[in-house]
This record gives sequence, structure tokens and C-alpha cells, in this order.
Amino acid sequence: MRLLLTSDTHLSKRAKRLPDQLLAEIPHADVVLHAGDWVDEATLDLLESRSRRLLAVYGNNDGPGLRARLPEVASADLGGLRFGVIHDTGPAQGREARCAARFPDLDVLVFGHSHIPWDTTAPGGLRLLNPGSPTDRRRQPHCTYLTVTVSDGALTEVTLHRLPNRV
Repeated sequence: MRLLLTSDTHLSKRAKRLPDQLLAEIPHADVVLHAGDWVDEATLDLLESRSRRLLAVYGNNDGPGLRARLPEVASADLGGLRFGVIHDTGPAQGREARCAARFPDLDVLVFGHSHIPWDTTAPGGLRLLNPGSPTDRRRQPHCTYLTVTVSDGALTEVTLHRLPNRV
């Protein structure tokens, strides 16, 4: 099973549209996971129309329209693993232990908010993944997203994709 992970798209505040490279990945994904901060409903409509399946949440920058359509936390069994999606996990310090305590039944937690790619494993085995942002790199060298392959109940491939900087 192939997953596409993204977050913090911030359209139309940070960018006018999603990068072509990210859009081209959508048809190849069995599930697209978006960890919030869409900012506009048109981006949600776009991903819903192009994705085979979308697992998504709202973020702190998302208004009432998005909050009415999306949960704060989403979860699903994907390829034999229990995935969760949330926007904000709090400060980096202590994140693994805090998330492991809050989400004891998950195998993988996808989160956003920081725009900083993250891939760690908490004591007890919870894998935490942040895809960064495909449109707002903040203090990072590149805008990013993740692709993940799940096979036989395990993450067999996690790839961070760096997008070309906009000119």
C-alpha cells in the first residue's frame, strides 16, 4: 500500500497552488493523509476529488468551514497498521513520550504544524512522521512531503521528497 503524506499547505496565504510534483503523486497513492492547515476549502475539494481515499484533519489556521468538514484527529487501519493523523503535537521536547501516552493504540502518528520533517520512533514503538510543508518551508532548506509504503503490517519505505524552491 502506497501512502502520500502532506500537511500545512496554507493555500492561498503561502502559495497560490499545490506543486505539480505533489499533485502528480496523488494518483499513485492508495491513501492521501493531510495533517491540517489547509486554509482554504478549495484545496480540500481538490484532494478529495483526486484521491482514492483521503484521511485528513483540520489545523489551527483552518476556519469554520474546514472544521465542519474535518475532525481534529483521524485514524484508520492501513495495510495492517493503525494510523492516526493530528495537526499539532506540541513542542518537540518530549514529543515521543507525550504522543505515545496520548495515542497508545496507534502504530504510526502523522502530524503537521511545525513545517519541519520528522521521523522518529517513541519508546514502545509509535512511529511519528511529519511530512513538512509542500508550500511553506519556513526555516527549512526545502518544501517537502513524504511517501510511505506499507507491506505486511510494516513501514517498508519512508521517503522524504524535497521540492524545488520557487523562484
